[in-house]
Amino acid sequence: MRISELSRQSGVSVPTIKFYLREGLLPAGLPTGRNQADYSERHLRRIRLIRTLTGIAGLDLSSVREILAAIDDDEITLRAAYQVLDRALYLDGSETLGRAAVDCARAEVAEFAEALGWSREASASGGEVLAQVLAGLRSLGCAADAPFFTSYARAAEQLVVAELDLVADDGGTEKGPAMVRSVLFGVALSALRRMAHEHHAARRFPLNVVERRPSNG
Repeated sequence: MRISELSRQSGVSVPTIKFYLREGLLPAGLPTGRNQADYSERHLRRIRLIRTLTGIAGLDLSSVREILAAIDDDEITLRAAYQVLDRALYLDGSETLGRAAVDCARAEVAEFAEALGWSREASASGGEVLAQVLAGLRSLGCAADAPFFTSYARAAEQLVVAELDLVADDGGTEKGPAMVRSVLFGVALSALRRMAHEHHAARRFPLNVVERRPSNG
């Protein structure tokens, strides 16, 4: 298909597609003439993947580039691809919290993970983020310790086991779908938590609706 048709089917503008091509996020099409090329379903799927990662998952293009490179590299195993994904999703806010506060929380998170029976190979970036969450809560005067997150951890463990069972079903060879599921399931978990929060907050803290009496005028 021509780039105009690729734009129509993907819903992405031609300038944006050309930007993806320049940035190496989208492979070049098959040249057919001067400044012209044909594109295939592969390009359409790649654009949809990029838009999903930047839109639904909210990732920046630098993170998307790392994820796509891991998917495309046949030398990278699925286990290594998950590590790439962890790095791409990692946001470092430790500088604003203070080294001592984060170091203290980091040690607490390590003990917490050990108490859960999780191996030391558990995501280092995930543990670092949790340590920063604890340090951030404390910096704001919120009483918090790692064991509070035990119910979160157990729920996450069940969800991840179910997710990895899907990988086992496809033989563990399809890195692309596995990595995309990992990102989007994380978004889904956050969305479900917000839905539950809205539901229970409404039940516990109903809005005070003031009855308005009709005006005599």
